[in-house]
Amino acid sequence: MTRFQPIAISALVLLAPLAAAAEQRIECPGEIPQASVKLTNTPPGWQTYVAAPLFLHNAAPTNGPPQDLGQMIGDTVRKSKTEWIDKYSLEGRYPNGKWLQCDYGVLNEISLSKRLDDDTKECTISGKKGEKAGQNLFTIRCK
Repeated sequence: MTRFQPIAISALVLLAPLAAAAEQRIECPGEIPQASVKLTNTPPGWQTYVAAPLFLHNAAPTNGPPQDLGQMIGDTVRKSKTEWIDKYSLEGRYPNGKWLQCDYGVLNEISLSKRLDDDTKECTISGKKGEKAGQNLFTIRCK
C-alpha cells in the first residue's frame, strides 16, 4: 500500500455524505392542457367549454399529500416585482411525507403534487413572472 492510498480512502469517507445530499432538480409541468380539464355533473342543458390551458402559477413544498392542505411558507431570500427566491427547511418529522405541490390557474384552482424523498432537507424555489396572465416560471432545487 502506497502512502497516498490512505489519503484517497479518507477523501472518499469525507465525500460520502455529500453524495447522499445530492441536489435534485424538480420541474412542474408548465401548464395543464385544455383537453385535460373535464367538467362532470354539470346542470342539465348546460354545455361545457374550456377556453385555454391553466398555466403554472405557484410551487411549494407541503407537509403531506395534497388533500392534507399542508402548504408550507418559506423564508424569502430575495424578492422584486418580477422575481423571487424562497427557501424551505424540511428538517424534522413528516409522518405523511414531504411533497411538492404545483398550482395552476390564477387562484391556484388545480394542483399537481409529487412526493419528495423522505431524506430531503430543504428546497429552494426561484420564481419569475411568465409571459401569459397569471403564469409564473419556477426553478426548484431540493437536497
